[in-house]
Amino acid sequence: MDIKHYMNDLGLRARAASRAMARADTAAKNTALRLIADAIRRDAAALRAANELDLVAARAAGMDPAMLDRLTLSDKAIATMAEGLEQIISLADPIGEISNMKYRPTGIQVGQMRVPLGVIGIIYEARPNVTVDAAGLCIKSGNATILRGGSEAIHCNQALAKIVKEGLAGAGLPPDAVQIVETTDRAAVGELITMPQYIDVIVPRGGKGLIERLIREATVPMIKHLDGICHVYIDDKADLQKAIDVAFNAKCHRYGTCNTMETLLVAQGIAAQVLPALSDLYASKQVELRCDEAAAAILPNYPHLAHATSADWSTEYLAPILAVKVVADMDEAITHINNYSSKHTESIITEDYTRAMRFLREVDSASVMVNASTRFADGFEYGLGAEIGISNDKLHARGPVGLEGLTSLKYVVFGHGEIRQ
Repeated sequence: MDIKHYMNDLGLRARAASRAMARADTAAKNTALRLIADAIRRDAAALRAANELDLVAARAAGMDPAMLDRLTLSDKAIATMAEGLEQIISLADPIGEISNMKYRPTGIQVGQMRVPLGVIGIIYEARPNVTVDAAGLCIKSGNATILRGGSEAIHCNQALAKIVKEGLAGAGLPPDAVQIVETTDRAAVGELITMPQYIDVIVPRGGKGLIERLIREATVPMIKHLDGICHVYIDDKADLQKAIDVAFNAKCHRYGTCNTMETLLVAQGIAAQVLPALSDLYASKQVELRCDEAAAAILPNYPHLAHATSADWSTEYLAPILAVKVVADMDEAITHINNYSSKHTESIITEDYTRAMRFLREVDSASVMVNASTRFADGFEYGLGAEIGISNDKLHARGPVGLEGLTSLKYVVFGHGEIRQ
């Protein structure tokens, strides 16, 4: 296969489809999403069979448990994909919305209209649900998309792409609005990220190595986050049971996700109360605790304890490993977070309103929470229907990226024949 010619052809078709999608009405887009959701439920058995082919190959290749977890398409995951599309249907269509209209002294009216970004290239590893989440969000937001999933999910992604194209065609929309890169050749990624004439933005969803490569090589703008070094800070005015529940869930609900807590910070005044109770729960899950000197002194008999090094404060484990540090107060906690966080998600556990509001203002991350698990940093949980990714950048989109994050604003002017003097 001539990769350059193949990718150029995908780009040409996507650009043409993007123009049709930009003018598509809400009813047609929602019809497509409904047809796709119905077909996912209809073909659940076939999707599981395709996923099993991927899983067999992944296990034979020695894929690590965190990646296998992401690759697995369970019954619940299939149901969640369909539900995510239905949530997107229920959301207001942002395209064409005009806001901030103002009269100027000259007589003209100036406002802003929300419009699609155009063509979005999405590069992702393992997770086949991204195929549907991304397709659904791009369809509703009037964009075309080129999806390049990982080779480890090729069978499942192809099965899902077939369903998506069926839904688009059934709604009278161009099937080329969602295209899957059929080759697993890594050169296809290099072409996709260097086609600004066809691609308006790249959204990478994958491991640190993939993101680092794209940062080096891409000539197309990106919506991205590099890693998820998320923190929970237990304040000395925390409710003990809330602290235990949140800190356990944030780490142990799932290990292989970007919104999993990787560092636990505990105020000195409450550490002797909360750490022993938490350690019993962590021990039941065989979580290794990498503790600073103060935390280690409180947990001398913990069965899976190691002494933290400086590298532990800036490591995304994606595994049953947790860095633990005792801090003097919230000031030290905020300083630590702003120094070591990847700007993804942080949470404070406290009953003190003033401290909670300080934490929200001063912690410089895309999602900042009070008395809640970091695992809620997710488009589905935020009511976005689904997410195309999470951004810890500060320009254009930040946090979980849903419909609005896939649009832009342009200025529109209404006049009555005014001319500039």
